[in-house]
Amino acid sequence: MTTITAREQDEIDRANRSGAQPVVFVHGLWLLPDSWDDWRALFEEQAFVTLAPGWPDDPATTADARRDPSVFAGKGVAEITDHYADVIRALDRKPIIIGHSFGGLIAQKLAGLGLAKAAVAIDPAPFRGVLPLPLSALRSAFPVLSNPLNHGRAVGLTPKQFRYGFGNAISEEESQRLYDRYSVAGPGRPLFQAAVANFNPASATKVNTRNPERGPLLVISGELDHTVPSAVAKASYKQYKKNPNVTEFVEFAGRGHSWWSTTAGVRWPTRH
Repeated sequence: MTTITAREQDEIDRANRSGAQPVVFVHGLWLLPDSWDDWRALFEEQAFVTLAPGWPDDPATTADARRDPSVFAGKGVAEITDHYADVIRALDRKPIIIGHSFGGLIAQKLAGLGLAKAAVAIDPAPFRGVLPLPLSALRSAFPVLSNPLNHGRAVGLTPKQFRYGFGNAISEEESQRLYDRYSVAGPGRPLFQAAVANFNPASATKVNTRNPERGPLLVISGELDHTVPSAVAKASYKQYKKNPNVTEFVEFAGRGHSWWSTTAGVRWPTRH
């Protein structure tokens, strides 16, 4: 049992009072819940009620996170998933779950547990059984995986590393703005768990892809994503061929791993 923070409890209570369809946003590595603020505003305008829980022990602000990055160390996929599951089980109705990057992996794990009305996985980190390992994904993970000691540490990105992994499809100025606003350290453990998942039958990244209670799932990929290239996202989508629910894959042209940019245009997606 994880600890639900006062902020998260306030959001749960607000959602339950509203009677509206809840949408739970799950952030990824190197970010905090406020990275979803613009998305939340958009969904609230459409009469949804939104929640953005943190990973366990997430600091309140980017400034707090940069003052003490060690607070992120040691968190793994199972602990993060359990925390979101606790929040979701406190809701009066099943939410739509939307996750980005490692949040996309966790969104799929939560859906596989039967906790989602529907789920969206944006540029999702790979789970056990997803085999493609493009060079760009290895380069994006190199700041963590290059040192085995990082398994138990918190590791941040430099502006140059953020530019390659998140901001390659936008201007250098926009990438720097997003880095300054959102980028924080993150636990190394999830990346190591994903890297060895296919050698570990009990991997924390394992997803129940066949659960008939999963609900509809949309997997979204950015054409230019270095961190989770389209081949990885598409391989995740193909793991669901035996699930009876609707599963779709959409690739957005011109998009990288960052989905907060105000300058990167979106062209019509390719559906599969």
